[in-house]
Amino acid sequence: MPKFAANLSMMFNELPFLDRFAAAVNAGFKAVEFLFPYDYPADLLAEKLRQHGLQQVLFNTAPGNVGAGEWGLAALPGRELDARADIDRALSYALALDCPNVHVMAGVVPPGEDVRRYRDTFIDNLRYAADTYAKHGIKVMIEALSPQVKPNYLFSSQHQAAALQAEIDRANVFIQFDFFHAQLVDGNISGLIASLAGRYGHIQIASVPDRHEPDSGELDYGWLFERLDQQGYHGWIGCEYKPRGETSAGLAWVTPYL
Repeated sequence: MPKFAANLSMMFNELPFLDRFAAAVNAGFKAVEFLFPYDYPADLLAEKLRQHGLQQVLFNTAPGNVGAGEWGLAALPGRELDARADIDRALSYALALDCPNVHVMAGVVPPGEDVRRYRDTFIDNLRYAADTYAKHGIKVMIEALSPQVKPNYLFSSQHQAAALQAEIDRANVFIQFDFFHAQLVDGNISGLIASLAGRYGHIQIASVPDRHEPDSGELDYGWLFERLDQQGYHGWIGCEYKPRGETSAGLAWVTPYL
């Protein structure tokens, strides 16, 4: 039986962020994820989790200067000190929130740059993150982002993510398997569920191509959830989608699982 986490950056946007924890509980969720915690003190977020009996299951390292086109720093040559400061800061939040997974964001490769340099920088920084987080039992996630959503991100395919994971060569580095991005780039989600079994540590879902509730579009999610059960996946599934309207009005798809 799949376990679902509400993504508070995408869902319940009709409410202020700090009110979304209560909304998630009222909808039946027992866990949450979000993109970034850094606008709020860690102890405030930890109190929200305790107050509502929620488990934090994932968040990202900081994105950098989004206005300047950044989307993560871990792959940027010359920014290693900044990237590792972000990794350390994320660790402090993960410990405060008792969060088992952190997605370390790679970053965008400007056109014309040597992708290999960026890839090598990412591998070095991910080994640093993995070794640092392993002391606390925390997993590091890497996620392929589709060009339709984030052009020129370091890697876009699940196969590229798997190759990076192998080269990083750390036991606590896992693929963050986002079915939305994977369908846009790779397709054959059921094949990837089987071929990458044991290598993904967190899953995210949305309809394709609209990124709304996963009850329409190209993917038969009920069937895919059965495939995950067959592979013995016991991790969380993050609901990283943009509701068509008010969030609670579109939750019929998940109610049987909650």
